[in-house]
Amino acid sequence: MHVLLFLSGVLGNATGLFLFLAPMVTFKRIIRNRSTEQFSGIPYVMTLLNCIVFTWYGLPFVSRNNILIWTINATGGVIEFTYIVIFIIFGPKKERMKVMGLFALIMTVFSAIASISLLALHGNTRKFFCGVAAALFSTVMFASPLSVMRMVIKTKSVEFMPFFLSLFAFLCALSWLIYGLLSGDPFVLVPNVFGTGLGIAQLILYAIYYKNRNHSESAIKDDFIEMDLENIDQVKKPDSRHL
Repeated sequence: MHVLLFLSGVLGNATGLFLFLAPMVTFKRIIRNRSTEQFSGIPYVMTLLNCIVFTWYGLPFVSRNNILIWTINATGGVIEFTYIVIFIIFGPKKERMKVMGLFALIMTVFSAIASISLLALHGNTRKFFCGVAAALFSTVMFASPLSVMRMVIKTKSVEFMPFFLSLFAFLCALSWLIYGLLSGDPFVLVPNVFGTGLGIAQLILYAIYYKNRNHSESAIKDDFIEMDLENIDQVKKPDSRHL
């Protein structure tokens, strides 16, 4: 049992790392185009909140024998913070202000959780309080792509829902679901049940609409070609004033 628990935790760390690194392709595109386009910064802020709260929960003075939890979440927190900084630099003013406001809010929330757990709570009560907070914000993190999924259904295109991000979100949630089952930790188990189900839903959406990505890109190209042809026609038309 201990071997299976350790292996599921290692698998959770591996898939978690891939999950955190998966958006690198998206952010390479953002830096290259110097625009966040229609990508949402909310999932990255909520993922950062999940990482820092679970890092806190996994520390020895909150819950014992959870080194595999706090190591990957500490790493993920650094990566997500980097993404947020890039998003703030290249995002439009409205989106930038939204991300900055949400970032300030989550840091305030985390500071309150850390302060209360350190100053007012001890032992199992501290673990329960931090565990409930971690489970709650982890569920919120998994729910944050719902707006992107709604966009996919509305536009019938997966252009702004990267496949590898959806895939590793599913694999990561599944790994930690198994870890939660084997360890008997409800604070790890419950949010990852929801995350696994949502990950499956994202992959189903991708399977349904992935072919439409090329269609939408072709439609955009056709619009530009049509505009160019119209401009050419206008140039070719003689000016009636000179007739």
